[in-house]
Amino acid sequence: MPIKIPAELPAYDVLTREGVMVMDEDQAARQDIRPLRIGLLNLMPKKIQTENQFARLIGATPLQIEMHLIRMSEHQTRNTAAEHMESFYRPFAEVEAAGEKFDGLVITGAPIEHLDFDEVTYWDELTRVFDWTQSHVQSTFGVCWGGMAMINYFHGVQKHLLPEKAFGCFRHRNMAPASPLLRGFSDDCVIPVSRWTEMRREEIAEVPGLHILLDSDAVGPCLVEDPRHRALYIFNHLEYDSDTLKQEYDRDVANGTPVAVPSNYYPDDDPACPPQNRWRSHAHLLYGNWINEIYQSTPFDVDAIGR
Repeated sequence: MPIKIPAELPAYDVLTREGVMVMDEDQAARQDIRPLRIGLLNLMPKKIQTENQFARLIGATPLQIEMHLIRMSEHQTRNTAAEHMESFYRPFAEVEAAGEKFDGLVITGAPIEHLDFDEVTYWDELTRVFDWTQSHVQSTFGVCWGGMAMINYFHGVQKHLLPEKAFGCFRHRNMAPASPLLRGFSDDCVIPVSRWTEMRREEIAEVPGLHILLDSDAVGPCLVEDPRHRALYIFNHLEYDSDTLKQEYDRDVANGTPVAVPSNYYPDDDPACPPQNRWRSHAHLLYGNWINEIYQSTPFDVDAIGR
């Protein structure tokens, strides 16, 4: 939450430059408070696990949040009970037809990296979602494949297949310490990675207006800000639970799929040891900062979003 101090106080400029949340008396007086409407467009097969991961992060601020679960209209999941989907999810077509607006929207990853974007069965509807966010969502957060799809649709940045899976926990550099989205971040941090594709630094850098906020020598760009489209793209998985990479590794081992031990994940890289979570604090920082930026910028009148 922001600290309210006089704009004339020297600390106001100092803290603002450092990325600390501050507001002056006039800003505070204009603020109205209402629950923030955050949508989760869940493209992952394990819906409940993904819901838990994002709800844990989005709900960890003092603000009141309403989380709305959304699915693609025609795509059916085989990994989550039909009763759960019927009870808690609404198809995007229904949300679109109702003209609903959201303060924030998270678009998750999906295990379809091997496909070209236009080969995805729900690609046409997903591009409709991307266009809809520009008039109905204050800020959109694309995660892993969701972020790759958004940056490709809006800017033509291509995803590239890797010769082997990027799998494990990798150090990332803080490229924009003054960004309000990285408030409280260390100069570097550890982030879980699990993907067969990459977005290339030089191709992102060629696009005017895109800003790489977190980057890694080992696995490339991680977090990209797109102010023009009021969007963030993260290609890795700060939302992961402590054992998510372990579940993936154990699944592949059980299936006989050739897989390397996830890098820098188990103590001494020994899968017999319980993995250690070294990213939890930065996960809460990032999503908390995102929620705060929405809170600071979104209109009190939800209908005014996108105008």
